[in-house]
Amino acid sequence: MKMPTVVVALITSDNDYQAEQAASATHMAALLGARIEIVYADNDAVNQTQQLIKIIQSTGHRPDAIIVEPVGTEMIQVAKAAVAAGIGWGILNREPEYISELRRSRRAPVFAVTTDQVEVGRIQGRQFAALAQHGSVLYIEGPSSAGGVAALRTKGMLSGKPAGLELKVLKGDWTERSGHHAIKSWLSLSTSQKLDIRVVGCQNDAMAMGARKAFGEQAGAREREHWLKVPFTGCDGVTKTGQEWVRQGLLTATVVSPPTAGLALEILVKAIQTGTDPPERTPSAPWSFPKIEELSRKHPSRA
Repeated sequence: MKMPTVVVALITSDNDYQAEQAASATHMAALLGARIEIVYADNDAVNQTQQLIKIIQSTGHRPDAIIVEPVGTEMIQVAKAAVAAGIGWGILNREPEYISELRRSRRAPVFAVTTDQVEVGRIQGRQFAALAQHGSVLYIEGPSSAGGVAALRTKGMLSGKPAGLELKVLKGDWTERSGHHAIKSWLSLSTSQKLDIRVVGCQNDAMAMGARKAFGEQAGAREREHWLKVPFTGCDGVTKTGQEWVRQGLLTATVVSPPTAGLALEILVKAIQTGTDPPERTPSAPWSFPKIEELSRKHPSRA
């Protein structure tokens, strides 16, 4: 039986969760005997669109399907072009409304595999509540886009955090470098010394480690000691990075968001081989690491 050729389009190679996505797709491809090509958008939505349009319009050998985690928008026009060309479309960590419409064409498998990003944020908000009830959270968001991961995680976090815990929001782009830059820029402001920061919360672990690195570069020993005692939390919880950083005490907590690329590839190959429609949406549930109850026990004075 001929195995499908699949393009896996990811956000960036400079991020531990995206590396985990690539690893999960590569592992599943080896198990199934599928052929995959992984391409990265370098955190550039325009670049990602151009990459995929070029692949779809290629006069050479086209892939049987594209599995994509979008940088920015939900890529409706690219999805329509792919399906019109008979190329399957699997979207990761988004739940676009156009999925139902495109599935009616029956020309190629169309589906979504996603972690509940609102729940990721809600769990992080509950972690904040276990760590502090008052003061402020220094919160580093990922890049903004309507319906994107960052917006959904923020929505969930706001529903989970205590009302008495204020937010100071900074912006990053999912990389450690951006977390470092966000904190260095914030520390250069005179107003940074006036906030009672009880938690540094980031929408992924890479930005949290970048933030911690920036605080560790403070010139004064007293300032460094103060900031490095503040709890740092992230999201994604990759086994060898986020979870390991928690075990080492570099991060206080993370939210585990299982990789979805390997699962999407498995769903896609089964659909192609059997000629059946894949499920329209397949959820993947996140969880707190460590458990919320354990955080509360370890930080009773803060809670």
